[in-house]
Amino acid sequence: MAVFRGLSDAGRSGLACLLLAAAVALAACTVARLSGDEANDGEDPRNPQPTNYRSEILAALRVYLNNPAEIRDAGISAPLLMRIGLRDRYVVCLRLNARKGDGFVGSKDYVAVFVAGRLDQLIEAKREQCATAEYQPFPEAEKVAR
Repeated sequence: MAVFRGLSDAGRSGLACLLLAAAVALAACTVARLSGDEANDGEDPRNPQPTNYRSEILAALRVYLNNPAEIRDAGISAPLLMRIGLRDRYVVCLRLNARKGDGFVGSKDYVAVFVAGRLDQLIEAKREQCATAEYQPFPEAEKVAR
């Protein structure tokens, strides 16, 4: 072959390995596209709206927070679709106010991300993520204990 002309045996095998690796990488990209990992503008039937989101969030709070007994005036939004990465995911905005003794410590907003109808992660919200959320009282979060 003209491509391999003038290369030593080690050079030919190195070039052949490089070409093989490029072919495998290209094939992997094609398989990912065929399996549905690309952005989808329509609703994804594999991503149903979560139904037990309140209880799943409470279970995560027991594990996630250092001292859940300090939660006061908690609020939660209804599930809403939000673009997370390349896909629309159902998210729930969560606002937790903390108090120590008689003093107010602060408020933090979190985003609970749901995949396939189940809680996948609970992360601190960026300012714009929960800016339009309509919070409802979430008294169950005030009763969370380890």
